Amino acid sequence: MSNEIRSSTTTLAEMIAWLDQFAKERDWEKFHTPKNLSMSIAIEAAEIMELMQWTQGSEPIENTSNDSPIAEEIADVLAYLLRLASVLGIDPAQALALKIRKNAIKYPASVQPQE
Repeated sequence: MSNEIRSSTTTLAEMIAWLDQFAKERDWEKFHTPKNLSMSIAIEAAEIMELMQWTQGSEPIENTSNDSPIAEEIADVLAYLLRLASVLGIDPAQALALKIRKNAIKYPASVQPQE
């Protein structure tokens, strides 16, 4: 994979294919059960929280480069999430579009959030 990979030019299908191939080459498919992948998503998400554990929450994150610790944890969550979608046969783009439509009905833009 090239260092020139960008979200603006890389599809979810390409990323899923990378992850599927990566798992296949290492014979990890047997370990990538929905249970294990869902647990891995939660674990990696907790590692994002750990990076911010003792902050006030309002200060900026110092290092947000693509090879920073926070970027690595985001990549881990994304990788496990895309892998889970692949294992379950879910199209993540379609699932997100459907969820946004449901949320638009549930939370119309004209309604202001209550404080």
